[in-house]
Order: sequence, then structure tokens, then C-alpha cells
Amino acid sequence: MMPAMQDTAVHLSDRHFRTIAELIEGQVGIKLPQGKRLMLEGRLHKRVRALNFSDLNEYVENLFEPDHFDAELTHLIDVVTTNKTDFFREPQHFTFLRDVAIPALLKSHGRKNANLKIWSSASSTGMEAYTTAMVLDDMTRNGSRFQYRVLGTDISTAVLRLAKTAIYTRDVLAPVPEHFVKRYFLSSRDKSRGEVRVVPELRRVTHFMRMNLMDASYPVDRDVDIVFCRNVLIYFERETQRKVIERLCSHLRPGGYLLVGHSESMIHSAVPGLKQVQPTIFQV
Repeated sequence: MMPAMQDTAVHLSDRHFRTIAELIEGQVGIKLPQGKRLMLEGRLHKRVRALNFSDLNEYVENLFEPDHFDAELTHLIDVVTTNKTDFFREPQHFTFLRDVAIPALLKSHGRKNANLKIWSSASSTGMEAYTTAMVLDDMTRNGSRFQYRVLGTDISTAVLRLAKTAIYTRDVLAPVPEHFVKRYFLSSRDKSRGEVRVVPELRRVTHFMRMNLMDASYPVDRDVDIVFCRNVLIYFERETQRKVIERLCSHLRPGGYLLVGHSESMIHSAVPGLKQVQPTIFQV
């Protein structure tokens, strides 16, 4: 019996899969093992249809055309990046900010009305950044005296568009305390849409821009107080993790904090001088 031939209209050839995998690892540091092949194929079909290619392999063959590559690379990165996020994800981090980190940072700033800088370095659709803004705003309403700015960066232009609009479906608000929902979200006038939007007060202090953690340098201030880099380092090789963390920490002021995801709690061992405060919280 002859083996079944691969359906080239549906599947990538081995060569073309390797081409995409090597490109993505080189551009954004994310490895695409064979186990991610079906996911990649499924996500690419929409781009194939949008560009009127006959199949996935024709898409890859045309990917590197000089007049096409730069623009399409942005779309390809949007396709392959995973953007799982939630409001108040890993809530103990935000408790730590409120009870430990922010009071310590205000003390170290040594002056009233300090201006804190917080950076969400893999911000996805903005939920991490807006959660931080909610916590900080609540602190100022309860007597803490400081100003703050939150920066969110991400490689994906698609999720950044969502973050900037700050419009979400109501179902994602489940982890948000009810008094925060009432205070920090506006309901759509069209109730059938089931949408909410972050209030203007928080949108004014929360900004977003596209940035690649694989870049040799980051266009971010060097006196940041807190950096979030959660649940993205797991997609990088160990040496890439080390370099990214070193670059992120170079933007922290002395005494500043780096917060990572639970599955990334051992990354500090690769970076000298990074003190572990809690399993997923580090200080420079």
C-alpha cells in the first residue's frame, strides 16, 4: 500500500515549516517545535486566503519577496505569538505591589509625590497594564501620595490595537473585584454588545508601543521602578532568557523589582546580582 501523500493545500512541507520556525526564532526568540506545526498551519490559513495564495507553501515561497517581507513579517508574528492574559492574573503579584513594593519604592524615592514608572514588557491586550493602573489608582485614593505611569510593550501589533482601545468583553472581568469593575469600567451603551471600556482616567496614564524583546536595546527609560515580564521567557532558549533579563534589569532603578511568571521562577540564577524576594519576584 502506498503511504498517504501530504495535502499541500492544507499542510506545510517539512522545508517550509523549518523556514518559518527558523525565521520566528531568529526574529522573536520563540521556538516552534514539531508539536506546534498544526497550530501554525491552522493560524496561517487566514493569511493565505487574505493574500489569495493557493496554499500554505505558496505563501512561504512568496514570504521573502523584497516588496512584501517587512509588512508580512508583522502579520506572521501576530499569527504565531500566543497572547494568553487576564485581569489580575497571578493576583499575589498585585498584592505584593500594594503591600510591599510600592511602599518600599516610595520610601527609597525619598520625596513626596514621587513619580513611579511601571513597565509591562509583554503586555498582550493590556490587561496586565490596566490591572496595575487600577491597583495604583486605588492606593492613591486611600491616602498614598504619588504619581505614576504605566508602559505596555508587545511584539504583536494586533494585541496592541486592542490594548489601546481598552475595550473588552464583560466576561473577562470575572477576576476583577466588583468595586473595581464599578469604578474603572464603563459599560457599552448598546447592552447587547456585552462590552466594557477602561475609564479615561486610567487610559491617560497607561501607554502602549510595539517593541521586540529580542532587540539589542530597548527604547525605555533607565529608571523604571517595576518591570513585569511574565509567561513569555518560557518560550525562549536559556541563553536568550539571560540576555533578555539582563536588558530588562538594566532599565530598573536601584531597588526596582522584576516580576516573572510561576514557570519562570528559576531564571534569576542566570543573572548575577538579581536578588530573589519571593519565588517569582526579584530585586536589583
